[in-house]
Amino acid sequence: MATVFETPADLESAVGKHLGYSDWLEITQDRIDRFAEATGDHQWIHVDPERAKRGPFGATIAHGYLTQSLVNHFLPQIVEVHGIAMGINYGADRLRFPAPVPVGSRIRAGAELVAVETVKGGAVQTKVRVTVEIEGQERPACVIDTISRYVPAA
Repeated sequence: MATVFETPADLESAVGKHLGYSDWLEITQDRIDRFAEATGDHQWIHVDPERAKRGPFGATIAHGYLTQSLVNHFLPQIVEVHGIAMGINYGADRLRFPAPVPVGSRIRAGAELVAVETVKGGAVQTKVRVTVEIEGQERPACVIDTISRYVPAA
């Protein structure tokens, strides 16, 4: 269940707090293959299951950028901001891929609100540290500081 903020201004009170977790998502070979097709990244460690069995991970692995892109799938499950005209994905400050995501793994995201500030034009900008976990693994698959802007409703 998402942490809900009734207005963008309410975000300030949650700085430094963990906002919760998304649902688990299984990483399938079909998802990996579709990402490879969309991006043109057909490296064998992602798309060749037979060769990957003999490779360093024992199976195909998700692209790091596939894992990163799934943050957009996870965040709405973790946090909702009401009272906005729109939300804008403004970018990221930091991105790491500490561990590979083998095909068949389940991943989820947890999020911590790191910073909130009001920017020019009255939008509220947040920095949320998203940690994508691999079920049963110690090291995370992805850690990213996302930056979002929430434009208050008129």
